[in-house]
Amino acid sequence: MFTALAPRLLPAYDLAVHRLTGGRLLPSSLLIDTVILITTGHRTGQQRATPLCAHHGGDGSWLVVASNFGQPHHPAWSTNLLHTPTARLTHQNRTITVTARQLTEEDKTLLRNRILTTVPIYDTYAARARPHRDIRVFHLAPHP
Repeated sequence: MFTALAPRLLPAYDLAVHRLTGGRLLPSSLLIDTVILITTGHRTGQQRATPLCAHHGGDGSWLVVASNFGQPHHPAWSTNLLHTPTARLTHQNRTITVTARQLTEEDKTLLRNRILTTVPIYDTYAARARPHRDIRVFHLAPHP
């Protein structure tokens, strides 16, 4: 039940509260480091805002995991990044432009600890999604 409702309800709730508080509160960030990623829709060209669990690297980069709660399909924001890798990321009322690069399987192995910090139940989601897809993970580097 949770995995059926969460992908629709949690992001909408986060965005609504974030908007109503003028960007001061993002409910998910009370539990885990959360950002808002603004991508460009690959079909519409419209800006799309999505709250995501993320891990901040010491070099200013971020990791985001397209787990989609282990659902059988990739989240739209990840497809948007594949088509337009330049996006905006908001964290604690600070917005930066980032460039996304999808991690290879080798990269994911090397960065496994950061991935598990980002989404502690990554392995559960990966197992649930695996018959249908491999979970995409993106490295978001600050745009110069």
